[in-house]
Amino acid sequence: MTPMTNDSLAELAGKAASQTPVEPRLSLQHITKRYPGVVANDDVSLSVMPGEIHAVLGENGAGKSTLMKIIYGTVQADGGQLMWNGRETVVANPAAARALGIGMVFQHFSLFETLTVTENIALALDAPFDLKALAVRVKSVSEKYGLPLDPYRLVHSLSVGERQRVEIVRCLLQDPQLLILDEPTSVLTPQAVRKLFETLRQLASEGVSILYISHKLHEIKDLCDSATVMRGGRVTGHANPKQETTGSLARMMIGRDLPVCQSPDYTGNNNCALEVRNLSATSIDPFGVSLQDISLRVQRGEVVGIAGISGNGQAELLAVLSGEQTVGNDAVLLDDVPVGKLDAGQRRDLGLAFVPEERLGRGAVPAMSLANNAMLTAHRQAGMKHYGLLNYAATREFAKRCIERFDVRCNGAQSAARSLSGGNLQKFIVGREIMQSPKAMIVAQPTWGVDVGASAFLRQTLIDLSRSGVGVLVISEELDELFEICDRIAVLSEGKLSPAMPKEQTNAESIGLLMAGKAEKEVA
Repeated sequence: MTPMTNDSLAELAGKAASQTPVEPRLSLQHITKRYPGVVANDDVSLSVMPGEIHAVLGENGAGKSTLMKIIYGTVQADGGQLMWNGRETVVANPAAARALGIGMVFQHFSLFETLTVTENIALALDAPFDLKALAVRVKSVSEKYGLPLDPYRLVHSLSVGERQRVEIVRCLLQDPQLLILDEPTSVLTPQAVRKLFETLRQLASEGVSILYISHKLHEIKDLCDSATVMRGGRVTGHANPKQETTGSLARMMIGRDLPVCQSPDYTGNNNCALEVRNLSATSIDPFGVSLQDISLRVQRGEVVGIAGISGNGQAELLAVLSGEQTVGNDAVLLDDVPVGKLDAGQRRDLGLAFVPEERLGRGAVPAMSLANNAMLTAHRQAGMKHYGLLNYAATREFAKRCIERFDVRCNGAQSAARSLSGGNLQKFIVGREIMQSPKAMIVAQPTWGVDVGASAFLRQTLIDLSRSGVGVLVISEELDELFEICDRIAVLSEGKLSPAMPKEQTNAESIGLLMAGKAEKEVA
């Protein structure tokens, strides 16, 4: 008998290893989760292999986020099994999930406003830490992944985009075996998205499994190896995204073709609805961006868009326009009336509507019902108050009409705002403002974290509102969105606003060049 050499033994071992079936990193079997009046997850099964980037697709309310929370231990399933590396496991809480090697980046931020970036990240670490050493690590990791952060900044001074970076970096610091990402690129620059994708691919090549939730179908086609499609809490299909078109993926998600936005000509009165004249304002935030000599006109019957990377003065401009920060009286005009010195409530009295970028906390109070959230800004409507007393029946009726008119999926006017999916809450907030018959409406990030079906609905809603004679100003980081719905587009960069150009006279590349100065610094 010929003796076996070390090389022969290694070859046999390699063949044996290649024939050994690989266990899924994560396997969900028949997961069910019920809430009063709704089945969030109904007999859901899916598997994720080591090194696989697996997308979970579905409309808002399809059950995706609930399923991810079950995996991460923030929600407990009512039935079914969770298998981790081949063993049945109960994930009792997020600490148990992290101990297993499961990390999650949530769509809605879970940060303490008065703590620094480093302190917020430290709260998620289960092992002992030194704040100074952690700050160095935060800076190093954030720069490595193209998501630069100042470890000593207070969270309340950060833009939405910068807060998203904190969430992502906090998760990456935990070296997870499974990384769950719920809308991670909603407020990132294209350059930062590309850098993040490079990082995710590298993690996958090292055996890290990734569950990826996004409504940006082109991202899923580019990044993901496989996809599970959910509708109404159930799994309705599986796909290889790279072999599908964005149209076919959308049809799998919503069961129909996506509508194309229609922008009819406006033939009514095109007087100026909202005007900004030579506005300069020092940021009240020491880390903010001051506004420099901004001028802008939004006429009735048009949608004007402001593009730009988060942190270039958007928060300061919104504060000045909404009345949260007052300025010289003639710096802001509403329907030719100077309103610069008026506060937010007084501007609403004159016909200004406002949808902030942060739905939960600013756009709506999470624990309050939809009816009470409607009352917060719509109490000026006829019948809602009488001699200073609120008419709760009228607020409930207003909320019901808003729910029906804007197709808000919920359990009625008494549903808590936090119980709604992101897209449905956004539809309610936008609808609440439109139903107050404004003269001008300011909308920040109208479709952030919203599925493709709801996004199309909201975009068409804003166009229709403008064609009814309202001046609409949209501030968004989604260039595709701005080119789809806007008549003119300007760019805000480092506190300065470019002239608003008709969209037919510009293109995404030209707009991108105007944004590039700040964007390049972010990914340096």
